Amino acid sequence: MSEVPSMDEAMSAAQGASSLVIDIRGATKVFNPGKSNQVEALDEIDLSVGPGEFITLIGPSGCGKSTLLRLVASLIPPSTGTVQVNGKPAEQARLDRDYGMAFQTAGLFDWRTVTKNIELPLELMGWSRGARRRRAAEMLEMVKLSEFASHHPSELSGGMQQRVAIARALSFSPSLLLMDEPFGALDEMTREHMQDELLRIWEETETTVVFVTHSIPEAVYLSTQVVVMSPRPGGIASIIDVDLGDRNASTRDDPAFFTKVTEVRTALRKVEE
Repeated sequence: MSEVPSMDEAMSAAQGASSLVIDIRGATKVFNPGKSNQVEALDEIDLSVGPGEFITLIGPSGCGKSTLLRLVASLIPPSTGTVQVNGKPAEQARLDRDYGMAFQTAGLFDWRTVTKNIELPLELMGWSRGARRRRAAEMLEMVKLSEFASHHPSELSGGMQQRVAIARALSFSPSLLLMDEPFGALDEMTREHMQDELLRIWEETETTVVFVTHSIPEAVYLSTQVVVMSPRPGGIASIIDVDLGDRNASTRDDPAFFTKVTEVRTALRKVEE
């Protein structure tokens, strides 16, 4: 196998193909079309996401946040419209492994060690054993879990398991990280710690992130932009820019943070009226 590219080199090559990491135009999604149980999930979605952005999707339950994330991941196709990732159809981006995913449950295999879990996508991609081990060690250092390399997931806390899941999702240096409520099952203090860890990793890797949450404070704390979605069939009601500078422990007590939380909350109330 040829020399493995660094994370920066791999992401730069992927992002160089397009000035937009995500470009969605007129996307709709109808489940079970023409049947009695037809559901119109998404309606005329237009969304552009540039390199290095941290975008959060928030909206009423059932508005299609996760469905929109699945369209980007090409786990389901749009009914109409187009979805492009790195200047190519989402399906091709999936085949090219342009993105990693993390869900509410870490989804780790307990019969594999932490290292082996992180290596799994690299193994499927045909990386050599030595290259897999080197990248897994690099990722464990990044998420500050090097001392747990030989442990199994059941020996880790929920927050630590999510850090392993993030390391696995980023192991092959995707330009895009898709996250569907990854901290929803964590207690409040662990959740805040994981938010800080995610921001640190995001800043280190410069990966573009699309993040689904029901928490307004979480959306504001993490994001460069908050995308507020309307009730089903989900559409984009507003996009709120968030500029709070470097986030740290004092950010949550900053009046600017509360102002932005109020702005997002007001936008959500309007779509639910």
